[in-house]
Amino acid sequence: MPYVLVDGLRLHYLAQGFGPAVVLIHGLGSCAEDWSLLQTPTLSQRYRVLMPDLRGHGRSDKPPGPYTIPQMADDIAGFLNALGTDSAHVIGLSLGGAVAQALAVRHPERVRSLVLVNTFAYLRPKGWAEWRTTVIRIGALLVNLALHARREAEELFPRTGQAGLRRVAYQRLCANDPDAYRAAMMAAARYDGRRDLGRIRAPTLVVAGSEDTVVPLRAKKELAAGIPGARLVVIPHSGHATPTDQPVRFNRLVLEFLGEHT
Repeated sequence: MPYVLVDGLRLHYLAQGFGPAVVLIHGLGSCAEDWSLLQTPTLSQRYRVLMPDLRGHGRSDKPPGPYTIPQMADDIAGFLNALGTDSAHVIGLSLGGAVAQALAVRHPERVRSLVLVNTFAYLRPKGWAEWRTTVIRIGALLVNLALHARREAEELFPRTGQAGLRRVAYQRLCANDPDAYRAAMMAAARYDGRRDLGRIRAPTLVVAGSEDTVVPLRAKKELAAGIPGARLVVIPHSGHATPTDQPVRFNRLVLEFLGEHT
């Protein structure tokens, strides 16, 4: 298994293809492997696809918390440096999208373009329904990871025909180290990158699933409005895991965007 060492932290990654570098940054409780079936075969025909496991995830080291989003962004910058990659197109989903934003702010020379998928600069519930969902999510995690994983998998893939995807998501979430998962979740909860959005100069595409119940559409509109020149595209019939539940549309959109900025 390929690893790089970044400031004493061992980061696992997957790589495939040749050409300009594209970094895929996964979401909370996910890992590099979750890109490998639906995105890598398509993107690797034109690009060198790099898929790191964030700290606390997958096969990467899981140091004690707390974690922060800027810290994870610095990990990715170190990862690119270790591979001798000056810059890359960066695609981030959810937690990975927050990391991608911070990378573009803290290490702008590393980011050729940004694709931010169902993510946020600041995530706080509004209204009773959102607060209730947040309390239930955190409460389930405090009880045990399996209970939390079951609820999250059902929210990611709620349709009858998505039972297989739901089962895979549940198994992936259950495989996490509970302490590392909580540390990463708290990093996302504490993150507030709103004041830095105007500093992002990389061409940016914001992708939103029309049926995402994890990150509200207002958070993605905030990203598109705050990042100079950013464009928002809403993908219909898609939830929070857009690369998984609408892979053909997502891949086509990404390839078109990357083609414009390669």
